[in-house]
Amino acid sequence: MTSFADTRFSNRRRALASAIAAQRLDAILVTHLTHVRYLSNFSGSNAALLVNKDLTARICTDGRYTTQIATEVPDIEALIERNSAVALLGTVQGPRRVGFEADYLSVTQLEKLQAAAPEDVQLVPVSGVIEKLRLVKDNLSQQRLRDVAALATTALDDLLTAGELAVGRREIDVAADLEYRMRKLGAERPSFDTIVASGPNSAKPHHGASDRVITAGDLVTIDFGAHDRGFNSDMTRTFVMGHADEFAAEIYQVVLEAQLAGVAAATPGTQLVDVDKACRDIIEAAGYGEYFVHSTGHGLGLDVHEAPYAAQTGTGVLAAGMTLTIEPGIYVPGRGGVRIEDSLLITDGAPEIITIMSKELTIV
Repeated sequence: MTSFADTRFSNRRRALASAIAAQRLDAILVTHLTHVRYLSNFSGSNAALLVNKDLTARICTDGRYTTQIATEVPDIEALIERNSAVALLGTVQGPRRVGFEADYLSVTQLEKLQAAAPEDVQLVPVSGVIEKLRLVKDNLSQQRLRDVAALATTALDDLLTAGELAVGRREIDVAADLEYRMRKLGAERPSFDTIVASGPNSAKPHHGASDRVITAGDLVTIDFGAHDRGFNSDMTRTFVMGHADEFAAEIYQVVLEAQLAGVAAATPGTQLVDVDKACRDIIEAAGYGEYFVHSTGHGLGLDVHEAPYAAQTGTGVLAAGMTLTIEPGIYVPGRGGVRIEDSLLITDGAPEIITIMSKELTIV
């Protein structure tokens, strides 16, 4: 297992080295912790990684992680310094062009790097290089995503079976029970703050969970995910409490049809904007276009939200090995809303849905 992990991470660094060489860079200083983990397996809260075009690399963290970095990253020379990025930059012998992750540095952090850089080291802003490498998931990453999605789905199934989504309960209590169940099943933490949005709150796409008491007739949207071994899950289901009125039944059916259309469209070679359009056209045709206020979906992996993005402004095409959520919604202020979301693995044929749970209208 150790040699497999070493090969996986070194292969990623090899691909990165090739990419930076194509941009006439001698090295890249990686400071975004998600990318440090992607390229090295290190999961601590303070680290930087220097990858050279000749395939050599050096990593740095502080003394809290001396033992951890030796275990997680046995194949890279490690420095132990508190200011990891500055320490690594100080080891560079020029003349060198060193890229830095422009999308993840504050002005203050960049000023510190500029002050630390030797005179013959030129810092060059780089954007999107590692994100592009992350688009297509390897087999192990795909399996980790299946596993964490199954964990989260089981937690929601168990919550429903136990009657913990019920009239008279507060949104925040339902959210706490769901997060507890995910942890009991092995999750390290939730992927994000669990959304339990009931009644008029269901018309707020990112409501959160409040002390509102769930009442009969409410639409209740639950958007949640689990985080385990670096990977995240993300899914949404909307339920009706006690009985569904005409409005609830209508918008649920529209969103379901839109979601199914989006899933069907998510095949290799499809433009991301067309995946969004597949969902949006159905909602607009039903007269609810103005109430679909967000994009259709996003990639999923080490981050909950990552490329690719299926949106009206989306660019690029899907390819096998990518991930994508499909999550259309209708949100009518003062009345309620519905969102249905699945996470997909894009395959050579139809997409693989990894959030396996019924999407039919469920009355609790």
